Amino acid sequence: MNWLHQTLVGFDLETTGTETAESRIVTAALVEAKGGEVVRQRDWLADPGVPIPAEAAAIHGISTERAVAEGRPVAEVADEVAAALCEYWRAGIQVVVFNASFDLSLLSAELRRHGLSSLEQRLGGAPVGPVLDPLTVYGVELADAHRAGSDALAALHVALALARKYPSEVGGLDPAELHRRQVGWHAAWAGSLQEWLRRGKEPQAVVDGAWPLRVTADATTG
Repeated sequence: MNWLHQTLVGFDLETTGTETAESRIVTAALVEAKGGEVVRQRDWLADPGVPIPAEAAAIHGISTERAVAEGRPVAEVADEVAAALCEYWRAGIQVVVFNASFDLSLLSAELRRHGLSSLEQRLGGAPVGPVLDPLTVYGVELADAHRAGSDALAALHVALALARKYPSEVGGLDPAELHRRQVGWHAAWAGSLQEWLRRGKEPQAVVDGAWPLRVTADATTG
């Protein structure tokens, strides 16, 4: 089944930091497109409940003051974003997330932190997906971004470009099969990186091979 002309949804978060178990959501975006044309976009601005570090604000442009003044409680934002994602997945719609193991793991940590239903619970125990991650598929890097809506749309464009360039390996696969293969591709990459690190100066290095959700410690309040 070729999904090039089917509905796709781009998803992106901008956050307070880079640690999935500790960082908080600042902005979120879901961009729905069909045949590469945007048909719907939803954006959220959250008050993360903690100060936004200056280095993070410099990247995505949202200060603590703006988030407090204009943002909604992060628990409400996380709940709405999770509900929207799961609605797409229940319909079998592929969600495109650049570096999915970061965004989805961070969202999952926020849900745990606020005592909200997990993505898996919302899916009735089914695994998360289908997800398409351009970074996992061919190591594509995304530059000049850091606005949730722009990043989500860019991820969609990259996914479509990959599907056109590699019709048999990407574009021609059923979304569920493409998702399954990415699990293997990411695990192979993580294993290779871990082996390389252990041969050098990090003999105890561990690279998490889980995708699209990382294995993280429980998020705590505060």
